[in-house]
Amino acid sequence: MEPSVITKQPAYSLFDLVRYFLRLGTTGFGGPIALVGYMHRDLVEKRQWITEDDYKEGLALAQLAPGPLAAQLGIYIGFVHYGVLGATIAGLAFVIPSFIMVVLLGIAYKLYGGLAWMQAVFYGVGSAVIGIIAISAYKLTKKSVGKAASAKKNWLLWFFYLSTALITILTEREEVLLFISAGMIYMIVKAPPLWLRKPGTASSFLLISSTLGQPESSILIKIAWFFTKAGAFVFGSGLAIVPFLHSGVVNEYGWLTEQQFIDAVAVAMITPGPVVITVGFIGYLVAGLQGACIAALATFLPCYLFTIIPAPYFKKIAANKSIKAFVDGITAAVVGALAGAVVVIALRTLIDIPTVLIAGISILTLLYIKKIQEPMIIAAAAAVGLILKLLI
Repeated sequence: MEPSVITKQPAYSLFDLVRYFLRLGTTGFGGPIALVGYMHRDLVEKRQWITEDDYKEGLALAQLAPGPLAAQLGIYIGFVHYGVLGATIAGLAFVIPSFIMVVLLGIAYKLYGGLAWMQAVFYGVGSAVIGIIAISAYKLTKKSVGKAASAKKNWLLWFFYLSTALITILTEREEVLLFISAGMIYMIVKAPPLWLRKPGTASSFLLISSTLGQPESSILIKIAWFFTKAGAFVFGSGLAIVPFLHSGVVNEYGWLTEQQFIDAVAVAMITPGPVVITVGFIGYLVAGLQGACIAALATFLPCYLFTIIPAPYFKKIAANKSIKAFVDGITAAVVGALAGAVVVIALRTLIDIPTVLIAGISILTLLYIKKIQEPMIIAAAAAVGLILKLLI
C-alpha cells in the first residue's frame, strides 16, 4: 500500500479549502513569516482542520525544500486530506489573487510610466509590514526555539537561531548549507542515527544540482530558465529570493533598472499573498502578459513538485527520532534567518521617525488589541503614507 499523509473524514470540504486559500491569497499581508503564522492560527488553532503535527510536518518539509515557504506550506496543507487535487487547488487559490493584482499593477505601471502614488503607499505599508512580520517572527521563535527562559535547556537551538540571524543580517542572504549543518549537528547530538552508530550501514545525502547550460533563444525562454532556477534553488522564504532576482534581472540581464526593481519589491509588499509573486510583476515589465505567466509558473512549479512528491512519505520519515532532531535543528536555523531578514528589511524600510512610529504602533496594536486584524493595519498605514507623502 502506498504511503500517504491523507487521513479520513476531514472536518472541511474541498470547497472550504479553496475558499480559505482564496481569502488568504486576497487578504494575507506580511510576507512568508506572517502567512505561515496565519495558517497556524486559522487552520490549527481556530478551525482545527489540521493537527499540530500535520502543520509542523508541512512546515518542516517547506523548510527542507527550495522555493517560497508559505506557498509550499499551503500546498502541503491541501495535500493532507485531499491529496494531489487538494495540493493543486490550494496552491492555485493561494497564488492566483495576488498574481492578478500584480499584473494589473504592472499594466498601470507601463501605462502611466511610474508609481508615485505607490511609493507613497509603500512608505506607510512597508513600515507596517515590518511590525507584522516582527510579531510573526516572535511567535515562530517561541514555538520553534522556546522562550528566553528556556535558553539554558535549549542552548544549542538558541545558538543556531542567533547564529543564522546574525549571519543573515551581515550577509543579507539565507545560506541553505547553514540550515543543513544545524540539522546535522543537532541530530548527531540529540539522536544519532543508526548509520552513525554502525559505520557499516549505508547512508548518503543526495545533493541535486543543475548541469544544464544557459538557453540562448528567445526572451521567454530566458525568463522561463531564470525563474525556474529562482524557484528551484532558493531556500527559506520569499524574502530570500529578492537578492537572487536582483542579481539576475538588474545586474545579469539588465531587464529592469534599479528603480524598477525597487518598485517591483514595493508591489510585492503592498499586495497580499506570497512575496514571491513579485515575479509576475517583473515578468510583465519584461515581456507582457506572457512574461508574467511564464515567470510565475516557472517559479512556483518547482516548489509544487518538491512538495507533492515527498509528501506521501514524509509523515513516516518525520516520525523517526533522528529525523525529528534534524528538523528541529533546521527549524531553529531557518527561523533565526527569518528573524535576521526582518532586521535587514527594517534597516532599509524604517528610514525616518514616521516610519519607525508606524512600525512601532503596528507592533503594539497586534500585541494588545486582538480585534484589529492585519488588513486593517495595512489600510491605515497606506492612508498615512499617502497623507505624509502626497498631501503634506
